[in-house]
Amino acid sequence: MFRPSQNREGFLFYFSLMKRICLWSSPRNISTAMMYSFAQRDDTVVVDEPLYAHYLKTTNSDHPGKKEILNVQLNDADKVIKKIILGDYKKPIVFFKQMTHHLININLDFLSQTENIIFIRNPKQIIASYSQVRDDVTMQDIGIEMQWFLFNHFKQNNLSCIVLDSNEILKAPVNVLQQLCDALKISFTDKMLHWSAGPKPYDGVWAKHWYKNVHQSTGFEKQKTSERDLPAKFESLYKECKMFYEQLYPHSIKANTSN
Repeated sequence: MFRPSQNREGFLFYFSLMKRICLWSSPRNISTAMMYSFAQRDDTVVVDEPLYAHYLKTTNSDHPGKKEILNVQLNDADKVIKKIILGDYKKPIVFFKQMTHHLININLDFLSQTENIIFIRNPKQIIASYSQVRDDVTMQDIGIEMQWFLFNHFKQNNLSCIVLDSNEILKAPVNVLQQLCDALKISFTDKMLHWSAGPKPYDGVWAKHWYKNVHQSTGFEKQKTSERDLPAKFESLYKECKMFYEQLYPHSIKANTSN
């Protein structure tokens, strides 16, 4: 790990200036595209789902590639928070792609040291997409109830909180990303709009199971699969999730499509 100075005061000054951005996403969103976007910045390091192994160990959920994930990634949340999320980096901005449902049996105090983005998507699209990978889909899998909990936790504790909707980004990527960067107090660069196709060195080992579509992308483009039908057996889950989504959406950054 990089330490910019052997002088303790100098290190603490650097540490206080480092911006740690946590994108708390639902699954089957464009969170990986957001990670790729931030990875194009010269001042940013990206980290892919650091709490995934902790989640699998804690819940024993049967996910594709589970054994490999547990073998290669730290699975103790306290160590992940200390060594990775609050660790030292060579660049002043660290972007963590996070899944909201990974926040299980975790002390949330560390969130006071991060900039937090709640990344939402219409749950109908999430469920329809997620059901293509797993036969069973639950409220815990979707993570939107936890996003609503986080939103209220941030507000009640006067913590940083930005609500971002993926559909708004897809309407006007430049406009929404500019607003997001303004809210984060970082400069916008048009490098964030494009990336090369294919796997990335910072992808998690689970990429081969989940990232097929995003590996074909080179920018923020609406996927044809986003219009797939919702299986009838998930209609009640969708209605339950929709209640939380409709409470979060009004707080989200909106695309200005008039320019």
